[in-house]
Amino acid sequence: RAVDRPTLLAALTARCYAASVSTDELLATFPIRYETPVAWGEMDAFKHVNNAVYFRYFESARIAYFQALGFDAAEGIGPILHSTSARFRLPLTFPDQVIVGARVRDVGEDRFTMLYRVVSRRLEAVAAEGEGIVVCYDYRAACKAKLPAAIVARIAERDPESAAATEGGSSG
Repeated sequence: RAVDRPTLLAALTARCYAASVSTDELLATFPIRYETPVAWGEMDAFKHVNNAVYFRYFESARIAYFQALGFDAAEGIGPILHSTSARFRLPLTFPDQVIVGARVRDVGEDRFTMLYRVVSRRLEAVAAEGEGIVVCYDYRAACKAKLPAAIVARIAERDPESAAATEGGSSG
């Protein structure tokens, strides 16, 4: 069976990164996991998933994390994305299934840093990692707001390795 170049490259690179580590081990420190299929239409002219799609994967995992926290703008105070970045490790191709992990690293008075990891089921390896800074925002007053203590406590419960759990959310 013929294998196209991007698929072969991804498989060979995955062998270098995977080192016989399971998907569960790759996502062990990520309390929120979002799973989605790779759609054929997500691939670009280079025959791999377009880089912009990874940011949608991050967004879906971030929203799942917010939902788990009960953090939305229903009361006028909610999260807003300040900035985001990605490190692409392996090309993803159709067909595949990805699991996107989300966790919090640092918690400050009005913000926290989220980490993301995209793992390919087919390659059994990390395809991308990223981070985003999320700021607490008062949508009524159109300005930053202090993170509610209840949200900081829920982050510490859900994500024991976050600064909220170790420092009471006093960093940054």
